[in-house]
Amino acid sequence: MTDVLDTAQPSGASTPAGPADSSAVAALIMELQAVGLRIETELETRRQGGAGPSDSGMMWIDGVPATVPPRADSPYALRAEDEGQGIYRDGVKLASVSGTSRPRFYDLTTADGVPYHQIALMHLDSLASTVVQACNYWGTSDQCGFCGIGLSLAAGRTIAKKTPQMLAEVAVAARDLDGAVDATLTTGSSVAPDRGALYVARCGEAVKQAAGLPVEVQFEPPRNLDVLNQVHGMGIDAVGIHIETFDPAVLARVAPGKYRTGIDTYFRTWERAVALFGEGRVSTYVILGMGEDPDLTVAMCKRAIDIGVYPFVVPLRPVEGSLLEDVPAPPREYTEPIYRKVAAYLAERGLGADTAAAGCARCQACSALNLISISSAPKPL
Repeated sequence: MTDVLDTAQPSGASTPAGPADSSAVAALIMELQAVGLRIETELETRRQGGAGPSDSGMMWIDGVPATVPPRADSPYALRAEDEGQGIYRDGVKLASVSGTSRPRFYDLTTADGVPYHQIALMHLDSLASTVVQACNYWGTSDQCGFCGIGLSLAAGRTIAKKTPQMLAEVAVAARDLDGAVDATLTTGSSVAPDRGALYVARCGEAVKQAAGLPVEVQFEPPRNLDVLNQVHGMGIDAVGIHIETFDPAVLARVAPGKYRTGIDTYFRTWERAVALFGEGRVSTYVILGMGEDPDLTVAMCKRAIDIGVYPFVVPLRPVEGSLLEDVPAPPREYTEPIYRKVAAYLAERGLGADTAAAGCARCQACSALNLISISSAPKPL
């Protein structure tokens, strides 16, 4: 497995931690993603709202990409230093932090006056955008409890629909000015038979042609699986098709629309996608902390891994304004055993951040899964 600590960084970032440090960094990141980080200095790269893990500070912790929720009552603090920033607890420095400065392309606008930061955002070294900031589940009884896709639009932080031309223009700037190494494009679910897959793929094709970046696109299972052939034909590198939880009782409660789609439908879709895009280039979010059965979660992650799918296991990050905003993030004592079991299956199957090509599973900032894989790997003699 390629060590995620070698992931590209913005200029000025601290030196990546070596393999001997990875277990300590993994432990710290799991703690921070559970209890948050008290911000005592500027944190430019904070993401609010959106369709995925948000309300997060994005940073490099001892060279490792991480997203951490700001929490005023956290025992861990982010503090300014003479050069850069550091994470402290009880006055003791635990890690160095870098990469929290505002991306330079955010200060640009399109010819018709749309700010680039309303089109796409920099998630550490990955350009990300929700190309259609609307979902047919939003505002109905089918609304996903963890989602905040409508919040950033209502707050004026984004625009409703990004065009392929807009995204291509922004991608070139993000690559040249801020070192973007890939692009992750998602979309709200559509009532159309393709569920929005073809539009997000056209956006990805434009980004790839203009900027040459690897691209992942994310969408719901289309009603006709031949749509996947069309997406693949546009040169897309990877796809994310997100089940969110494998526990059917939890899925029915927190994502009723996905529950009606059916877990078996996700597996059929993944099988076709793996045949087209390759093993490790198809991923799915698996959120921990919504009341799921942990043993069932691990077993179903293994079933997905066995067909070449990367289950991107992440802790619930409650989004202010979402239906689950009052649900606390799961503690490290809960998430770590699940990470370790899933990481072992991934290692056995040969899947890791290096096989993902693009997207969330390549970045790994919202999870400690790949770090666990590294810290558990046998050390060379």
